Amino acid sequence: MSDVNENQPLGTPTWVTLRVPDVAAAKKYYGRVFGWSFEDSPLGTLCLLRGVPVAGISTGEGGWTVYLATDDCDATAKAVDAAGGTVSEEPHDVGGLGRAAFAADPTGAVFGLWQGGTFPGCRLVNEPDTLVRNDLVTGNPGPARAFYPAVFGFTLDGNPDLPDFDFTFLRRPDGHEVGGIMGVPGAPSSAWGTCFEVADTDATLAKAGGGTVDDTPYGRSTTFRDPFGVELSIIARP
Repeated sequence: MSDVNENQPLGTPTWVTLRVPDVAAAKKYYGRVFGWSFEDSPLGTLCLLRGVPVAGISTGEGGWTVYLATDDCDATAKAVDAAGGTVSEEPHDVGGLGRAAFAADPTGAVFGLWQGGTFPGCRLVNEPDTLVRNDLVTGNPGPARAFYPAVFGFTLDGNPDLPDFDFTFLRRPDGHEVGGIMGVPGAPSSAWGTCFEVADTDATLAKAGGGTVDDTPYGRSTTFRDPFGVELSIIARP
């Protein structure tokens, strides 16, 4: 488990939000699946575990969005442009909590930027019912593997545990793994996936509506869709 009480280093996935047409229905569903409680804030509805924020929900379309940390949102937005990405929503202040922007990489995958003020993002990560990782799935991994190191200073590593997959780890300059890029030929679009840790994959999936579970080198995991058609993953790590 990890308690987060300050801004994360550049490029670290630091906050996730869900945009759906019906926030009340989403609260009911995700409250059942993850045991979250909820409260309103300038960021929309905060999803709470043990009273602290672990995700957010707001009205709209687009599903889960990951925000990558920055200590200078304006400078990082300029770096996105310079590296061939697109800033779709310029840096702006969010209720005194921080400064945010929205962007897309050269493959079209959307992500946010978050410069924490009084709000660092997810206050709990890497424990059951909280965010554990984000991976980019794309049919065109080359431009993504050039873009993210250029903007965030990431280094790239192959993954010997998955020799049959086109997967590359993204690491911060300090060596910490922050996610990965998976090349999937024929993928209909490029998108960052969101994965939550759980204590029991089978039990959580039953609450979510059922499905098929896989055993992987990293734990028992599955990917499913919520009632709005939004895809997310869960994993119980060894």
